[in-house]
Amino acid sequence: MKVAVIGAGYLGRFHALKYAAMEDVDLVAVVDTNEKRAEQVALEAGSRAYTDYHDVMDVIDAASVVVPTSLHYQVARELLNAGVHLMVEKPMTTTTHEARELAELGEQKALIIQVGHLERYNPAIVTLMERVTHPVFIEAHRLSGFKGRATDVDVVLDLMIHDIDIVLSLVKSPVKEIRASGVPVLTPKIDIANVRLIFENGCTANLTASRISLKDMRRIRVFQPGCYLSADCTEKNNLIVTADRSAPDPRLSIRPEFIRHQDVDILDRELRDFIQNVRLGQRPMVDARAGMEALDLALRINEAIDEALSRANIQDAWK
Repeated sequence: MKVAVIGAGYLGRFHALKYAAMEDVDLVAVVDTNEKRAEQVALEAGSRAYTDYHDVMDVIDAASVVVPTSLHYQVARELLNAGVHLMVEKPMTTTTHEARELAELGEQKALIIQVGHLERYNPAIVTLMERVTHPVFIEAHRLSGFKGRATDVDVVLDLMIHDIDIVLSLVKSPVKEIRASGVPVLTPKIDIANVRLIFENGCTANLTASRISLKDMRRIRVFQPGCYLSADCTEKNNLIVTADRSAPDPRLSIRPEFIRHQDVDILDRELRDFIQNVRLGQRPMVDARAGMEALDLALRINEAIDEALSRANIQDAWK
């Protein structure tokens, strides 16, 4: 299978190296408007450098779109029209309308669109997905130190969107209410945010994301009748505590289970799954519709944050 990586920045480089290591994949192109950057990554991956993706559209079967988010729609649409299967990094696009157009175009042309919600391939999240049956309360923290990357989007679209995608896949119910707040601290965009989501089925989720923390944390906790489940995405482990609610004294029936997973390369897992989905023509775990739903909720959260900032009279602080 002939594959190209469009965008040779920090993450695009890793995409190129993963594809280059796959025996059944021919990485034929690394594309970036920065010629020097494209050449560096192409040399490292044993591929060929290009500065214009139009030069390779007709010779590839699939591509990773790892350009800035503002360019996702334009690049993805042209590649789909050229018959190319796509791995599109998150967030899928900048608007729900753009995401819906891409999803519909992919369906019309019977092409795979997989969205890069990498955390779905983390073994701690895989285990969580398998064990959660009736979530009632969910709490997630995704905290990171300031790295100076992905500042073209706010922390909701940069980090929180991972947990938004996970929560939507767990709850499977429309959101009834959004209460959100956030603050721009080191950049003009929101750098730390919190949201409380109330779903129509009664589940509540409290999500916090920060890219200005002193230490990293990627943890999600789920509470359901008779069970508490925790997934640590950084350490790749789970804590699952169950109780026999029919026991005379529930405290004596609590059974903790700790699961430590082997360290795995989740990006490699994700990209290998993408290639497999293309080969078999099967629906990705995170397809265009799932990517669109996560994006739509993230944008609604940002709207709620903007309203809160407006009420606090600090919306113009960075102007």
